This record gives sequence, structure tokens and C-alpha cells, in this order.
Amino acid sequence: MDKIPMTPGGHVALSEEYRRRTSEDRPTIIAAISEARAHGDLSENAEYHAAKEQQSLNEGRIKELEALLALADIIDVSKLSGSTVKFGATVKLVDEDTEKETSYQIVGDAEADLTKRRISISSPIARALIGKEAGESVEVAAPGGARTYEILEVKFV
Repeated sequence: MDKIPMTPGGHVALSEEYRRRTSEDRPTIIAAISEARAHGDLSENAEYHAAKEQQSLNEGRIKELEALLALADIIDVSKLSGSTVKFGATVKLVDEDTEKETSYQIVGDAEADLTKRRISISSPIARALIGKEAGESVEVAAPGGARTYEILEVKFV
């Protein structure tokens, strides 16, 4: 499998989630299953079925985190430089139709979070920006129609 690009901060966050799920959540869920089992008939025990479902979801996420962390290619953004957009860049854009300015950091799929202005390197807007420089315009095919942005600034923080 291919390596998954990730910032150091993203790796730390995933590692912390893995630690929490394995050392805190897992024992709590096991205790809940044991307590529900003690209540008797499992076929009609809603607490037992809910705890088993929670266990299944938690174990699935643990497996997912193990795979992500094993394939992580940690890229220290602070050591990157240049004027072209690439992984780790923080890009300041202006929508050429609305004149609204915004900025995004381009990160790996596992750490993308639009509320924190972090977009996945595989997203349509990031794919359109890769390799471009400040001053260039890019057209992004979005679900609501094509949008045109001008790149105002490219920096690596």
C-alpha cells in the first residue's frame, strides 16, 4: 500500500485517539458488557446489544487507526518552502466572483477538517491548487458548479 502523507500534528492527534480508544474506551466498554450480561437474558437485553455495538464500532476505528499510523509518512511542514502549492502549504485564496477571501492548509485525508480550514490533498480544490503559485487563477469543479479562485499567498507554517 502507498504511504499516507501526514503532518506531525495530525500524527499526534491520531496517536492520541488510538491511545484513548485502546486504554480508556475499550476497558469501559468491556465493563459495560459484563454489567449488562449480569442482568440475565441476553436476547432481550438492550444494554448488552448497545454495548456490543459500541464495542464493534470502537474496534473498527482502532483497526482503522492502526492502518493509518502504520502507513503514515510524516512530513514536517516547517521544513518545507517554495512558492508553489504542495502538501502542507497554507494557501490564501480569493473567490473571483464574490471577492470573499479564505485560506486552507493542504493536509492528508486522515486529518482533513473543514472547520479548522484543513482540506484533504485529494479534494477537488487541493488538486486544482497543487503546483500553482501566488497570482495564478484556478478553476475548481465543485458540486454547485465551477468556481474560480485567485491564489493570493502560499506559505508553509
